[in-house]
Amino acid sequence: MRSQTIVANAAFVYRFLFYAILLMILNINKPAGITSHDVVDAVRKITGEKRVGHAGTLDPFATGVLVVAVGRQDTKKLGEINEKSQKEYEALAEFGKTSSTGDPTGTIHVTRNMKYIDETELRSALEQFKGKITQTSPAYSAVRVQGTRAYKLAHKGVRVVMPPRHVTIYELELLEFKPPFAKIRVTCSAGAYIRTLVEDIAKALGTGAYTKELTRTRVSEYTIQDSKTLEELKEKSRTSPPKATHFGGPA
Repeated sequence: MRSQTIVANAAFVYRFLFYAILLMILNINKPAGITSHDVVDAVRKITGEKRVGHAGTLDPFATGVLVVAVGRQDTKKLGEINEKSQKEYEALAEFGKTSSTGDPTGTIHVTRNMKYIDETELRSALEQFKGKITQTSPAYSAVRVQGTRAYKLAHKGVRVVMPPRHVTIYELELLEFKPPFAKIRVTCSAGAYIRTLVEDIAKALGTGAYTKELTRTRVSEYTIQDSKTLEELKEKSRTSPPKATHFGGPA
C-alpha cells in the first residue's frame, strides 16, 4: 500500500513538473464530431489544470487548428490571438443544396434552382468576395445575442436576428472544382464565417450551397502541419518533458 502511494505521488509530481516547464499554448488538431469545449475539457483532464480556454470556436463538424491555452497567464493571451490573427481555412462546398445550419449537421434541402455553374463563373464570383465585406453571422453560431450563444436560442426554436459584421477576406482561391463540389482556400480576419461565405457565393451565382467539410489550417503562426492531436498530448504527458515551449506551435 505504501509503495502504491509513493508511486502515485511520484506520478503527480512528474505531471506537475511537466506542465510547469511547458509554456502552455497548445496547437491542437481538433477532430470532427466534438465541440471546441470538448477539447478544452479533454486538456483539463490531461493536464489537471482547471484554467483552460481556446481561441476561436470550431464547429463540431469542422476539424483543424484550435489554439488552446492552459493556466492563468496564458489564457489571458487568447483574446489577442483570436481577435488579431489571420485565419486560414479549406472548405468543401456542395452547390445545388442548402442546409438549415449551413453545414452537414442541419436539414439538407435541394434548391429549386439546380443550376450547375461552370468554373469561369465560379472564379468570377469568388473575386467579388475578396477584401472588406459585410456578413450576417449564422443563427447556429457561438456569437452572443443578449448574453446567450445564438446556437442555444436557435436550437430552442427562438428566431434570432443576427447583426451584420464587417470582415476581411485576404485570399480566396479555388483549389478544385468537380460539380457540384468546389474546394476553396480562404484566408480571413477574425469573425469571418466560412459557412456564410459559401452561402453568399452561391447566392451571387443564383443557386444555393452549404459547407460540407471545413478544416482550419492556420491561426496566425499556428499551422495544421505543426498541430498535435489530443492523443499525442496525452502520450507526451506520460513520457519525457518537452523541449519546445509551445506544444504543436512554432519552433
